[in-house]
Amino acid sequence: MTQDVPRKGRPRRGRAAALQTQPMEAVTWTLDRAPTINDVARLAHVSKKTVSRVINQSPFVNEETRTIINAIIEQIGYVPSPQARGLAFQRSFLLGLVYDNPNAQFIVNIQEGVLQACRLAGFELVVHPCDQKSPHFLNDAKQFVQRQNLDGVIVVPPASENPQLVDVLRDLGCRYVRLSAVSLDEAANMVVYNDRQGAAEVAEHLAALGHRDIGFIAGPSRHRSAHERRESFVGTLKSHGITLRPEMVEEGAYTFESGEVCATRLLTREPRPTAIFASNDEMAAGVYKTAQRLGISIPRDLTIIGFDDSPIATRLWPSLTTVRLPAKDLGRLAAEKLIIRISSDETEGHTATGVVSRMVVRESSVPPRG
Repeated sequence: MTQDVPRKGRPRRGRAAALQTQPMEAVTWTLDRAPTINDVARLAHVSKKTVSRVINQSPFVNEETRTIINAIIEQIGYVPSPQARGLAFQRSFLLGLVYDNPNAQFIVNIQEGVLQACRLAGFELVVHPCDQKSPHFLNDAKQFVQRQNLDGVIVVPPASENPQLVDVLRDLGCRYVRLSAVSLDEAANMVVYNDRQGAAEVAEHLAALGHRDIGFIAGPSRHRSAHERRESFVGTLKSHGITLRPEMVEEGAYTFESGEVCATRLLTREPRPTAIFASNDEMAAGVYKTAQRLGISIPRDLTIIGFDDSPIATRLWPSLTTVRLPAKDLGRLAAEKLIIRISSDETEGHTATGVVSRMVVRESSVPPRG
């Protein structure tokens, strides 16, 4: 038996099945107030929890039901209220982003990805730059989570590699996702990027071009990514019979200025390297400036390769050969994973998540002269 529903604020169909066979424009909103999540649930003939799952992008909702609920939300103009949702579900709908990283562009790209996922799920983002060298580092992080009443935290390297920070989050009962070049935790808490693949491709590329006198600017030793890139690069060169001489290795800080300093040391040595691999694009840009100052032509006299494929790679001239690390995807995947865990049962979101870095060949890499 089909039950009629009140005319105001409800469709004229009695079942969700009827909604599937009728044009969605039949669902209209006529009350003199803003629609609520309860109204959406009544119109779709589902529970409020199901509507919440759809809003929060949970994959554990039937696609047919998801389509109906999304159509109703759009038709009646329902806008999730963070305050109301927080009261209804005992959540703040706030995610935190904790970082201690000198590479500003990397953080910006991560943040863009996180915000993309947050917008789709009705979450907001609060950022917390930190300094691991500070004696107040752990206490500041603890107060940040408590003060903002965060539902979860995304931690960017190298802070994500700090076990004491992870212990603080666990003690607070705060869900978290860590970004890292290697797996450091349970799969539910990790998004991993493969730096080794990209660094190996750089070594293969330089060997194929015929370079033997190669300089390398490593990242700071406190970053796990620096170790992954260095080990893979050196090991792959060795497999081609190329030994990276100790005097051709400098440690930078993932900053433009450190790239300048390291490049000055490398390019004033004899024999001068015919190619330099800088462990990120910011340092590679510093190499460009130093080469220009010393009258060294790129790429005729010097091949330069970076890592990250940040926007600066295509703005440099000649355009920079580099390794594409999809930082925006990293942020988006981390946020999606965290939101699913927050919005669903503990059994959800426990699969491994990762991205692969790939080389992008542009104008700054050619065979050595002679």
